[in-house]
Amino acid sequence: MSPLLLLFTSREKWYPYSYKLGRIWANIIIFGMGFYPKVAKMQRMKWGKSYMLIANHTSLTDIMLLFHLVKNPFVFVGKKELARIPIFGFFYKRTCILVDRSNSKSRVEVFEKAKRRLAQGLGVCIFPEGGIPDDTSTLLDSFKDGAFHLAIEHQIPIVPMIFYDNKKRFPSEFFKGSPGVMRVKILPFIETKGMDLREKRHLKNETRELMLNELQRGYSTEKKTI
Repeated sequence: MSPLLLLFTSREKWYPYSYKLGRIWANIIIFGMGFYPKVAKMQRMKWGKSYMLIANHTSLTDIMLLFHLVKNPFVFVGKKELARIPIFGFFYKRTCILVDRSNSKSRVEVFEKAKRRLAQGLGVCIFPEGGIPDDTSTLLDSFKDGAFHLAIEHQIPIVPMIFYDNKKRFPSEFFKGSPGVMRVKILPFIETKGMDLREKRHLKNETRELMLNELQRGYSTEKKTI
């Protein structure tokens, strides 16, 4: 895919074409590794409308699964360290919004780049935990403000997604993981129309609580069926 990716990532306006290639790439990896997404019924996204996509972050496969799930083109906000990965990193930095969390100037630049992408009718995806938690026993880490700030500022819906099995299927530890089902639940969209930035913290906390409760229910249901 490299020749086509080189072409379609050379201009921002061609991003929807590179996004389609990204979906093909993601599906090859997911199904090629023996993973089978199982998605609960979801509210449909309107074509051409921008959304703020958020999900719990437990595995590198989260990225591929998001591509598989969402037909509407969106861009990731991700850590700049991933740009160091050979080949992948080259295209990653041409298509994603990179952030250096140790640099306050970089965080400001992220907002400006995200605003431009939203103005183009694209969605944005942010893992609100800020990365995969270092403590693998953490069910859902604390949330950062960025996703909720942007969603309120641009009055776009938040789409919360729950990935129950990605950590079990492809964890950070070597020699662990297994093929199998990847359960996904997409919660009802959270509208931000009429909200202002003073409600950001409340929105963040309410969304995290909603997602945490759903994760706990999903894991308890799994234990009962074993």
